[in-house]
Amino acid sequence: MEKLEAALAKAREMRRAALGTPEVVREKVAPGSGQAAGIWASLPEIQLSPMKALRNRITALAGNKDATPYDMLRSRTIRLMKEKGWTRLAITSPGAACGKTTVALNLALSLSRQKDLKVMLVDLDLRRPSLHRTIGHTPARSMHEVLEGAAGFEDVAVRMGANLVLAMNAAPARHPAELLQSAATRETLDAIERRWQPDIMLFDMSPMLASDDNVGFLGNVDCALLIAAAESTTLSNIDLCEKELAQLTNVLGVVLNKCRYPDDSVGYAYGSYA
Repeated sequence: MEKLEAALAKAREMRRAALGTPEVVREKVAPGSGQAAGIWASLPEIQLSPMKALRNRITALAGNKDATPYDMLRSRTIRLMKEKGWTRLAITSPGAACGKTTVALNLALSLSRQKDLKVMLVDLDLRRPSLHRTIGHTPARSMHEVLEGAAGFEDVAVRMGANLVLAMNAAPARHPAELLQSAATRETLDAIERRWQPDIMLFDMSPMLASDDNVGFLGNVDCALLIAAAESTTLSNIDLCEKELAQLTNVLGVVLNKCRYPDDSVGYAYGSYA
């Protein structure tokens, strides 16, 4: 892990020296009427059973020592996003099976344990949506129908606890790249943010190297987190994706997931880091 971090740091410095890393600024959405608390409470509430959470590696649900890696990621995320005034975070990966949906849900749950934060997690991996399977709840309508104008956000949104809203998909979208890159998607997300007033919006995106879905969409977020899988994601793929992300939005960081061997030099050897 130390060698990987050193190699990534060297690659970043080389890019900065050659090209620089100008900050990408997203136009902010004006706040709505301030009536968000009531509509959040009106959403149907779902539960994630401890057994399903254990089976799907959702360790941030209980908030015990197993949640520590995600709590550390949460604290760094909150600090960096507050410093910059950012509210929208995309979570992606170089390829499939890196665990980005697992990380996204765990981060959302960890954030929602901060009672003064209102958090949204939106499944925008429209080719292979999996958040509904991880949660164990299949919605009657899909988030891609909301983006298409065929359904309202209230038709797909559910609440987990008092301050976490999930928007999922029951099935893949027919033309995900065109939909995600459309002006209608940008306007719909702006309308959702204006009405519901979340403090942080998380977007579970498709893998970077699998399609062009992210290219036209990432201008709609403030920053992105790249999830890599230990022992399977190559350094060259991490570097390539981080470079492309930096051209589309601000890179919040890289998370190395699926570490089989703990790093005893960091924290209490829980084996994950951001």
